[in-house]
Amino acid sequence: MPNRLAHETSPYLLQHADNPVDWWPWSAEAFEEARKRNVPVLLSVGYSSCHWCHVMAHESFEDQETADLLNAHFVSVKVDREERPDVDAVYMEAVQAATGHGGWPMTVFLTPDAEPFYFGTYFPPAPRQGMPSFRQVLQGVHSAWTDRREEVTDVAGKIVRDLAEREISYGDSQAPGEEQLSAALLGLTREYDPQRGGFAGAPKFPPSMVIEFLLRHHARTGAEGALQMAQDTCERMARGGIYDQLGGGFARYSVDRDWIVPHFEKMLYDNALLCRVYAHLWRSTGSELARRVALETADFMVRELRTAEGGFASALDADSDDGTGRHVEGAYYVWTPEQLTEVLGEEDAELAAQYFGVTEEGTFEHGSSVLQLPQQEGVFDAGRIDSVKARLLDARAARPAPGRDDKVVAAWNGLAIAALAETGAYFDRPDLVEAAVTAADLLVRLHLDEQARLSRTSKDGRAGANAGVLEDYADVAEGFLALASVTGEGVWLEFAGFLLDHVLARFADPDSGALHDTAADAEKLIRRPQDPTDNATPSGWTAAAAALLGYAAHTGAEPHRVAAEKALGVVKALGPRVPRFIGWGLAVAEAFLDGPREIAIVGPGLDDEGTRALHRTALLGTAPGAVVALGTPGSDEFPLLADRPLSGGEPTAYVCRNFTCDAPTTDEDRLRTQVGG
Repeated sequence: MPNRLAHETSPYLLQHADNPVDWWPWSAEAFEEARKRNVPVLLSVGYSSCHWCHVMAHESFEDQETADLLNAHFVSVKVDREERPDVDAVYMEAVQAATGHGGWPMTVFLTPDAEPFYFGTYFPPAPRQGMPSFRQVLQGVHSAWTDRREEVTDVAGKIVRDLAEREISYGDSQAPGEEQLSAALLGLTREYDPQRGGFAGAPKFPPSMVIEFLLRHHARTGAEGALQMAQDTCERMARGGIYDQLGGGFARYSVDRDWIVPHFEKMLYDNALLCRVYAHLWRSTGSELARRVALETADFMVRELRTAEGGFASALDADSDDGTGRHVEGAYYVWTPEQLTEVLGEEDAELAAQYFGVTEEGTFEHGSSVLQLPQQEGVFDAGRIDSVKARLLDARAARPAPGRDDKVVAAWNGLAIAALAETGAYFDRPDLVEAAVTAADLLVRLHLDEQARLSRTSKDGRAGANAGVLEDYADVAEGFLALASVTGEGVWLEFAGFLLDHVLARFADPDSGALHDTAADAEKLIRRPQDPTDNATPSGWTAAAAALLGYAAHTGAEPHRVAAEKALGVVKALGPRVPRFIGWGLAVAEAFLDGPREIAIVGPGLDDEGTRALHRTALLGTAPGAVVALGTPGSDEFPLLADRPLSGGEPTAYVCRNFTCDAPTTDEDRLRTQVGG
């Protein structure tokens, strides 16, 4: 019989809809069933592009004998961590506290009251490397539940109490100052890998949020060391195998310290964040490499992740068919010398092997190589390289493509909107700005209800049932604010305001200024999740601080500025101690210290050449977190345009910060000095 996942919107849950395991989605009914049957709950959490989730599914959840064991003695609940980050966060915290590590698939056994008592991640089908088999675990848990129930419930109660006591030190509700930001920079310098770029050892993750801090710190203080770390890291990533040298876009992380072999899944959030990072690096340095990577990554997102409704899909799988019917990690992306010869002929294959670092022994499995751009002597013919790339890309397109997770996640689409809007504006690509507007329209139309409450996900034009969490409200507001600055359309500022009102009313602690990841009226879990540190994306906490600060700069709204400052108290506490894990918070603190600057551009019309030139100069300014309003004199599109006349009939720029304004100017060069250009 089909299990209960057949009508879910999550591609990950739908992958399990035909398992012999009688799965339930996360629901009150599942726990009611466990109470009724007096059995524990198996909670299995993963996501659709997770390699080891697929492995465990194939080995255990598709196995009839294992399914019989689960169906007889457990209520089995399957959760997509990307749909329910709150459920994932609460139980991952328990797994990490109990075992010292975490990851996916996450396997947790719960009482019918949802209290955890036994934890793990991947379990093999047979005992391996000191790990028990999954069936042994199931039998052990069933036996403990049946014979030692009191002990199990005591353990569960203690775990829940311990979690409740793990409170965060919030600092003192004040934003960090020079001292803390300098200490954070020093901490990053100590952890920096000067030979290879990036921070710490393997595996190496793209440090997007930290790079944003480094670029902003350099813009504000002129610290050359900060810019150097950002530049070198971006160059090493762009030349490495973590970057798709043919199709653009970044893989999730590198398994080695040299950025050579990636974990091949491509996530929307990584590519949105990195597209924006490289666009900002170009803005700071004029680097041609940064320009190319920003545009190729933007084009990758639009080409390969855009959905029929105009939103952006979550991910491409790491695995794909290698041509023999087997699903193999990286099969779509890697090349052997023989495959190059087959596509290019001997002479061009030799050139491609040298240019992309393809060797006989290979850099990946079975003699295959991940394409990279190793540092090497000699000059390559650009036209010939372009021809080689085009032919390889065409040949690759004929391979079986990796699966795509088509669900649209609000937060990640907010990040993509910000990246595409800015990249399109910087490089005169109105098509990218248009793609950002279309995605924003979809979020407003499908994810927002009449009270401006957000649904976290949608798929195929249908909103999912899960409520938006803090990062959804914050990242979508950030995307809308970027769109407002780029397009001159005040409606995006208005929508950002609606979302941020929810942040203040439903996610913020009115006394301490601390922020929660779930709303006060959200489903109650064993603990209300709250994490100010960055993971693969900015934390909801610091993302909200950024959006609140930007909105306050646009509107003068005091409650939003005060909330942003209080939220930054945690950055004051954590920034000097763990700067790698609160990079976005440090970037927001840079904006707070700089003002941020408020720039109003008024002209006789938005398409007037002089107006457009001033607007572009404003957008290209490097002052951290600056906001830009564009309009005609007397327009009510943006509060910053009030009482801003043309100067001598010419398009005019007004720059203010900290309640002080520079003299208005009609001169691009003068404006450039005012906005850090």
